[in-house]
Amino acid sequence: MCFGYGPSRRSLLAAGLGLGAAALAAASPAAAATPRRSGGECIPPNQISIQLWTVRDDLAQNYDATLTYLAETGYRKVELALGYFGRTAQQLRQFLDGIGIRASSSHDGLTTDQAGLDTKISNALTLGQSFMVVPYLNSTSEDEWKAWAERMNVEARAARSAGLRYGYHNHAHEFTTDLGGGKTPWDVLTAELDPHLVHLEIDLYWVVTGGVGSGAPDPVRFALDVIRRAPQRVLQFHVKDRAPDGDMADLGTGTIDFRRIFDKHRVLEYIVENDTPDVTPRRTAEVGYRYLRKVRF
Repeated sequence: MCFGYGPSRRSLLAAGLGLGAAALAAASPAAAATPRRSGGECIPPNQISIQLWTVRDDLAQNYDATLTYLAETGYRKVELALGYFGRTAQQLRQFLDGIGIRASSSHDGLTTDQAGLDTKISNALTLGQSFMVVPYLNSTSEDEWKAWAERMNVEARAARSAGLRYGYHNHAHEFTTDLGGGKTPWDVLTAELDPHLVHLEIDLYWVVTGGVGSGAPDPVRFALDVIRRAPQRVLQFHVKDRAPDGDMADLGTGTIDFRRIFDKHRVLEYIVENDTPDVTPRRTAEVGYRYLRKVRF
């Protein structure tokens, strides 16, 4: 059963201080706007995932126990990062199958030759992935961004031939770096990436942060405009909250009005992430899963 948004960190603080609804609305319009418990649909469990970078410290201590815990929490999917921790792709697939989790997506850097690309695709197929995503690129050179886009188109064409979807994951600098004449890396990427081959994995924290850095009066509107204007399809979200001080926050404890975004655009995967978990990585994973299961939109 799904419900409305749970109480945010700011709403709990307001209650503790005896603040009224009007004061809370003034302090955080997004937090005041989100509670609603009628109508709408829930995110199905098979569309909820978690980026394993979130639990990287726990993975380093005990990979198997951490993945098992995620399965027990309710996750049916993960997005891989940091490699296979000593396993081959086939061995990892067998382990994940045994605990009831699927590696549906992965973050992988660009390859430089055909052999590297063949290996990346082969591993993704062995693991049963649907998506493979480039996680990070950064440069102040327009030519370099164009070259990367050209390589991504090459990789995406090969991925498509193998039955995989190929995407790019944003940070904030794609929207705030001036490559000259006001052109940004995002302008270059969305112009150069083949929309028939490459999709977007929009990181909601980073695109909102990009809106803040760009001086947008309404950073969530900025994010929605990014999604709406891109020629490429947005098929995955990284769902990561933003604290009032600009830091990352566990889902439901920050300021991003996720329902406002979800109401306008549905995706195939909603991927929990927090690079800096508020308490512990496992707690962040729990809070994120529960939060997405309760969202109505």
